[in-house]
Amino acid sequence: MTERPGIPARELSDEELERQGVHAHAMRHWVFLHGTAEQFRTHTERMLELEQEYLRRHPQRTWQGTDGGAGTPSRDDRIRDLVQTFSRAVTSLLDEEPSPSSPGAEDRRDPEEATAALLRRFADAPDGRLHKLEAHQIARQLTPDSHIVARLYRQDPPLLQAERDMRVITDAGRAWLESHSVPA
Repeated sequence: MTERPGIPARELSDEELERQGVHAHAMRHWVFLHGTAEQFRTHTERMLELEQEYLRRHPQRTWQGTDGGAGTPSRDDRIRDLVQTFSRAVTSLLDEEPSPSSPGAEDRRDPEEATAALLRRFADAPDGRLHKLEAHQIARQLTPDSHIVARLYRQDPPLLQAERDMRVITDAGRAWLESHSVPA
């Protein structure tokens, strides 16, 4: 397990704690959609650390600290809440089917195989189009090397192109796929 970046939340000034908390919440959407599993885990740990410290210092500023006027949650209640949150996250992960092509899998595809698999996913999509977020996730599943994917957009002629929020296979991409198809 890697260390969380930054100064421990307990050592931050009130101003810095609030600034980092606001920044963590602003970054959450990007990390959730585009970050690696490690980035998401690290971000979650840091955000929880910042939130718990903020709650410890300023319980009256949050709904968790008001408790309908009954006072601030006890240390045990806060620990219980964190354990339940962690337990739900672990259960959710255990319920997922592991993907043999996910990052960290031992059977990595070679670049040409990854390119063919990615282009095949585009070719099979309606009109050869995928939303950029879906395309990003598919690419991450098929190859951990983002340079392979970037090259598909940058080479001459490009095999994929961006059209607003969509990513589209080009005629050159279809031709490449046809010339590199492996019989099933």
